Parts: sequence; structure tokens; C-alpha cells
Amino acid sequence: MHDELATALSPEIARGEIALHDGPNGLVISLREAGFFPSGSAGLKVDSQPALARIAAILMERKSDIRIEGHTDNVPIHNSQFNSNWELSTARATEMVRLLIQTYGYDAKKLSAGGYAQYHPIATNATDAGRTMNRRVDLVILRDVSSGGVVSAPAADDSEPSPTQ
Repeated sequence: MHDELATALSPEIARGEIALHDGPNGLVISLREAGFFPSGSAGLKVDSQPALARIAAILMERKSDIRIEGHTDNVPIHNSQFNSNWELSTARATEMVRLLIQTYGYDAKKLSAGGYAQYHPIATNATDAGRTMNRRVDLVILRDVSSGGVVSAPAADDSEPSPTQ
């Protein structure tokens, strides 16, 4: 999947708007704020839609479990929408979940969201360049730890349990 995403997203990767890397929990698609979100906002930039459509098409083929993580830099935020970086990072992650479900039809049971504010940086917050890298939303394509591969759709029964179960 890494190679397929790298090819499909090569223009955005070249511009530094997206980064791909293997993390401890799976493949990470890192969407940088500069390419996907206006500063201080959870709404996605209109220009990011073609890249998101390509990502969604590849993800829909695999039906993997995905954890969506919002991250910020350490500069405190307080605007009319958000009182803290916690709120901004969580709102960006849940906006991405909403988009995957409503626009692309991704199975909601396969998604989770979390906001990490400034507490999981990938670069120093002491420089503008580092802070820029830290403002991101990561889509973590979760690896199946039992097989070492990417999680696929479960074969389990989706029915509701009976009251006696």
C-alpha cells in the first residue's frame, strides 16, 4: 500500500503537503496543515479534495482499520472556535472521520479518532519549520499484530447481541 500511495500522492509529497512512513502501529499518511487545513481551523481546504479522494479510493480497496490522529504545535490557540490545541487537534481528526464516512462511504466501525494537541511532536517546536511539521493529521493504517499485516475487514457477525448474551 505504501508504494501505491506514494505514486498516487507524488505531487503532494513533492510539495511537502503529505508524508508517508511506517510507524510502530502501521503505515502513517501524514497530512500537513499547510496542504489540508487553514491555520486555526478544522475545516479542510477545498484544494485538498483531489488528494483526499485518491487516498480514500486506495483505503476503500483494503478496508483497513484506521486511527486518525490530530496534532498541533505548542503555540497556544484561543479563537472563536477553539479554546485550546486539544480542541483543535480533536476537531481536525473528527472532521476527517466525518469526511471518510459521509463523502467516501468508509465503514464507521473501522475508524477511530484522537486529538494529541502538541504532545506527540515529530519535530522541534523551537523553530517555525518544526512547528509547521507538527501541525498535521495522521491517518494510521493499523497493522494486524497477529499476522504482521494490515488489518482487513472482519468476518464477524455484525448483528446486535440478544438481551440474554
